[in-house]
Amino acid sequence: MKKMTGAHILVESLLKEGVEVMFGYPGGSVLPFFDVLMDAPLRHVLMRHEQAAAHAADSYARVTGKVGVCVATSGPGATNLVTGIANAYMDSIPMVAITGQVKTFLIGNDAFQEADVTGITRPITKHNYLVKDVRNLARIVKEAFYIASTGRPGPVVIDLPVDVTVAETEFTYPKSVTIRSYKPTYKGHVKQIEKAADVIVKSKRPVLYVGGGIILANASQELREFVSKTGIPITTTLLALGSFPETDPLALEMLGMHGTAYANHAVQESDLLIAIGARFDDRVTGKLDEFAPHAQIIHIDIDPTAISKNVEVDIPIVGDCKHVLRELNKIAKPPKIDTWIKQIKTWKKKYPLKYDTKTPGLAPQFVIEKLYEATQGKAVIATGVGQHQMWAAQFYKYSLPRHFVSSGGLGTMGFGFPAAIGAQVGRPNETVICIDGDGSFQMTSQELATAVVEKLPIKIALIDNGYLGMVRQWQELFYKKRYSHTCIGDTCPPDFIKLAEAYGACGIRVTKEAEVMPAIKEALKIKDRPCLLDFRVRREENVFPMVAAGRPLHEMLGAMA
Repeated sequence: MKKMTGAHILVESLLKEGVEVMFGYPGGSVLPFFDVLMDAPLRHVLMRHEQAAAHAADSYARVTGKVGVCVATSGPGATNLVTGIANAYMDSIPMVAITGQVKTFLIGNDAFQEADVTGITRPITKHNYLVKDVRNLARIVKEAFYIASTGRPGPVVIDLPVDVTVAETEFTYPKSVTIRSYKPTYKGHVKQIEKAADVIVKSKRPVLYVGGGIILANASQELREFVSKTGIPITTTLLALGSFPETDPLALEMLGMHGTAYANHAVQESDLLIAIGARFDDRVTGKLDEFAPHAQIIHIDIDPTAISKNVEVDIPIVGDCKHVLRELNKIAKPPKIDTWIKQIKTWKKKYPLKYDTKTPGLAPQFVIEKLYEATQGKAVIATGVGQHQMWAAQFYKYSLPRHFVSSGGLGTMGFGFPAAIGAQVGRPNETVICIDGDGSFQMTSQELATAVVEKLPIKIALIDNGYLGMVRQWQELFYKKRYSHTCIGDTCPPDFIKLAEAYGACGIRVTKEAEVMPAIKEALKIKDRPCLLDFRVRREENVFPMVAAGRPLHEMLGAMA
C-alpha cells in the first residue's frame, strides 16, 4: 500500500466523511494541508478572520444538518477560533475544528505561534485531540466526526502538529467507530414513555416547551404530528423557531425573557410541561423557584446530564427526540383541554405582540414585518445578538426548521454575518437574510470581502440605531439612563453604504416607512453579490415584553404584558 503524508491523509479522511466545504484561514503550521487542499475536490471558503470561519462552519451545520468544518493555523489562528467553538458548544452544534500546531518536539517550549489548544478548548468542546503520530490521524478524524454528530452534538477539535502533516504512513480509513466510554442512548425507556402518555391524557392545562434539540434531531415532523394528535399548545425557545409553524393557532411562539406574554402566562399556569430537547436555560425560566409552579414536568432529552440539571423533573426520558416522539405518537391520546384552549385564546387577544406606531421615525419591528411579507416567511434568517435578534424572533414568523440561525447560549455579537455566509454556502438556492445590528455587524464586517469574492447574494438588513441597543435598554431600565459607552453612532457614525461599496457590495439607505418595501424588493433582485440595507431606525426603541433578570416569567415589563 502506497504511503501518504499526514496532509494527504487528512484530506482523504475529510472526503470519506462526505465533507464538501470548509471555512478557514491559512498560516505557517497548516501550509502542508493547504498545499494538498489546492488539488483536492473540496471547497474552501477563505474567511477574513478565524472567528468568522468558526461561525460560518457552525451555521453551515445548522442549515444543512451536516458537520461543519473550519481550519486555522497554530497560536493566534487557533485562539481566534475559540469564541466560535464556544458558541457551537453552547448551542450543541456538530462541528470539527482543525488547528495547526508547532512541531511535536517544540510543544511546551513557547515556540513561535504556539498555544495549548487542547488545554484552552477542553471546557468548550465535546472532545479534543492532539495528534502526535501520523498513524493515528485517520482514526482520530473518524472518531471526531462521529463524536461531533452523535448523541448531543457538539464541536470537536483536532490539533495537528506540522511535522505530523508531513510524516508518512499507509492510509487505511476505519469503517466504524467503537468508543467504550461513549454510548449515546437513542431509544427512550418504554415504561417512561407509557407513563408520559398516561399523564398527558389526564392533564387539564398542558404546554409543550420545545428547544433546539428538536431541530438537531430532525424531529420537526414528529413534533407536528404530536401536536396535531393531542391538540396541546406549543411554545419554543429561540433555537427551536421554525420547528412548528408560528401561524398555527396552537403556536404560542417564543417564551422567556423576551417571549410572548401569552407563552409565559401559559407556562406559569400549566399543570403539565412537556419539555423536548430543551435545557431550561435561565433566559427561559426566569426565577427558578417560581417557574411553572403548578406543573408536573416531562423532560425528553438525549443528554442525561441535562435532565434535572436546572429544574427537577417528574418523568425523565433519556433518548433521541425523534425516536421518543415516534413512540409517543403511537400511544398518546388527546387530553380534554377545551377550557384551557379558550384561556390561551383570551391571553392571545389581550396580549398581542405590538409596538409603538405613533412616535416619529422608522420602527425596527416594522422593518422585520416587511421582510417577512416580502419573503413570505421562506427565507433563511441569520441574526447577530441584541435587540434586532429579539425583534427578528418576535416579528418574523417561522414555519420551517433550519431556517433560523442565531447565537443562543453564548450570545455572540458578530455571529450574524459570518453565519449568513455559512448559511448561503449551505443553501445556495435560497434567500438568506442577515438581520443584524450596527454594533454586532461591525465586529465581523470584514467578511463583506468573503461574500463579494464568493458571489454570495446575502441581504444584510442592518437595524441601525447608533447604540449597543440591548445594553442601552438595560441601562435605561435599571441604571437610570446612564448610557455608559453604549452610544456608538454619535461622534463618528460609520457610513455603511460606503463601507459596502468599498468591498464591492451594494448598499441602500432607508429612513422612512415608505422606502422599506421598495428597498427590500430591490435587494432581493440582486443575485451576484451581497446587498446591505441600512435601516436608520428609531434610536431608543425597546424590546418588549421583557422579564427582568431574576424575576418570574409572569412579571413582564412593557405595555403589552
